[in-house]
Amino acid sequence: MNTRTDTSIQPARSTGADSHPLPGFQYSRARFEELADLALTHARGLGAADAAVEVSEGAGLSVSVRKGALENVERNRDKSLGVTVYLGHKRGNASTSDFSAAAIRQTVQAAYDIARFTADDPVAGLPDPADVAEHYPDLDLFHPWAIGSAEAMHLAQACEAAAFATSRKITNSEGAGVSAQQSHFFSEHMRGGQRRAAGIFHGGYASSRHSLSVAPIAGRGNAMQRDYWYSSQRAPQDLASPEAVGRYAAERALSRLGARKLATTECPVLFESPLAAGLLGAYVQATSGGALYRRTSFLCDSLGRQVMARHLDIIEDPHQINGKGSAPFDDEGVRTVRRKVLSAGRVQGYFLSSYSARKLGMRTTGNAGGSHNLVLTSRLTRPGDDLDAMLRKLDRGLFVTELMGQGVNYVTGDYSRGASGYWVENGRIAYPVQEITIAGNMRDMFKGIVAVGADAYTHGAKTVGSILVDRMKVAGS
Repeated sequence: MNTRTDTSIQPARSTGADSHPLPGFQYSRARFEELADLALTHARGLGAADAAVEVSEGAGLSVSVRKGALENVERNRDKSLGVTVYLGHKRGNASTSDFSAAAIRQTVQAAYDIARFTADDPVAGLPDPADVAEHYPDLDLFHPWAIGSAEAMHLAQACEAAAFATSRKITNSEGAGVSAQQSHFFSEHMRGGQRRAAGIFHGGYASSRHSLSVAPIAGRGNAMQRDYWYSSQRAPQDLASPEAVGRYAAERALSRLGARKLATTECPVLFESPLAAGLLGAYVQATSGGALYRRTSFLCDSLGRQVMARHLDIIEDPHQINGKGSAPFDDEGVRTVRRKVLSAGRVQGYFLSSYSARKLGMRTTGNAGGSHNLVLTSRLTRPGDDLDAMLRKLDRGLFVTELMGQGVNYVTGDYSRGASGYWVENGRIAYPVQEITIAGNMRDMFKGIVAVGADAYTHGAKTVGSILVDRMKVAGS
């Protein structure tokens, strides 16, 4: 049975329902507040004026099958209390999974002692009061899945069976799995010995993430090919059907049979939309505060500069209802806002926490913990620019559907990844290819994006269609 629970929480309000745990949890919001109060009260008693505490709990079920047989059933339940103590500009942090009063006091003491013997850091501290989220929306992020291990096993078996039923050429499987995960947390700050006043954060919420996946194998012997597919959503009813996931994964594996090597060449490269999200992720990494203040990014000092093709825009929208990357506030309790981070290829904003912003002499962007619901679009994209249309735009070149390795140098921008996919002639797939490497520099790749497809796909917290880069090196045989 699918159960939805209203988790609308206003920081200044407490209701009687708060004394009861949400479905699937052992601890209530009220209990978390009591534990946070204990930690901050002890920190103040030790002499700390500023401190932060976060209490969290997670629970879930993961089931995997292979060739119809149950392989693993894993249930996870974890809890944590982390506390950060500031003594001036000295910072100490400690955590525990023991919620007893004695353990929490010991944890606060440990954080306090670490802060005492840590060197001064002029930019260390709580977020500025003007940036703190004092009120925040319910973004509909919590959809617990009341699924048992037997039902999860049957779903995984149905997914794998659909893959095998697609063709007799599906000869094996690396397995199928179902995962149901949920968590909730409460965070509170103390500033100048005060709490729950203007500009001092306290709040929390619950969230969920569920998935279904399968990895079939086609062919036999040295000619075997593997591929996979999955569906991941916050609400279980939004997951694709097991039959659809299994069938599509099988079709992907079958289409790779007969893969060849390529001769080394230079050509346009079309990145399938799930992989295109990785290019967007590389952009986020290169414009994130940690890389910028350490000067370990090829996009240092890029604010206001054109770094991508002029037809490209990137929007960050943290407040999408039920979004995979939605968050009403970041990991520091800073409010999140919808913003344009790239306009006409020009950098409009970085991804900064309070700490990295201070290091750069800037203001936080509410990105402690990462980016939120990024969407990359092209002003040239038309509604009919599906994958077939993008292959026609590619005309002759490489269509990449899998990447291997971590070959991105963020200092220089050099990019080199193992790849497989399809060679395209006259806008149509000619044959599958494997054991190749694609290489370039991300400065040139970003500016060399000539088209973005209308086949938008959300991978994690990033949404983008297939991306066509005008030219890259392809190393083959």
